[in-house]
Amino acid sequence: MITIYTDGAAKGNPGPGGYGVVLKFQGHRKELSQGYKLTTNNRMELLAVITGLEAIKKDGWDVLIYSDSKYVVDAVEKGWIWQWEKKGFKKKKNIDLWKRFIPLFKKHKVKFKWLKGHAGNPENERCDYLAVKSAEQPDLLDDLDYLSENP
Repeated sequence: MITIYTDGAAKGNPGPGGYGVVLKFQGHRKELSQGYKLTTNNRMELLAVITGLEAIKKDGWDVLIYSDSKYVVDAVEKGWIWQWEKKGFKKKKNIDLWKRFIPLFKKHKVKFKWLKGHAGNPENERCDYLAVKSAEQPDLLDDLDYLSENP
């Protein structure tokens, strides 16, 4: 089983944002993070999950994702995303990211566990640190899909 911890942050919503990811597998650990000039917290939460799944090189793994985002966890675990997809994501936000997420989700056996943010879980705290620090970097990227939807 691959375990992934994720977190997203935005300073202002929208504002500068970032994500942090910790992947754990058989004693190995990998950290990923990136910051963006203008984005939202929910986009960064979802992008953290996507980035974690994209880092898995082979298909078919059991993956457990820990996230403090009710938006992401509930959308998947309560099946909302499949209804949104059937309706063409009408009136939904972050369509680009959900469309990127779905094929990654289908490549593996993914389960989500929600955990309370800022509650002392060391890996969640590390992801939060990575997300916040990424949002504070001087070399932030443009979140092009967000900018195109919100000119």
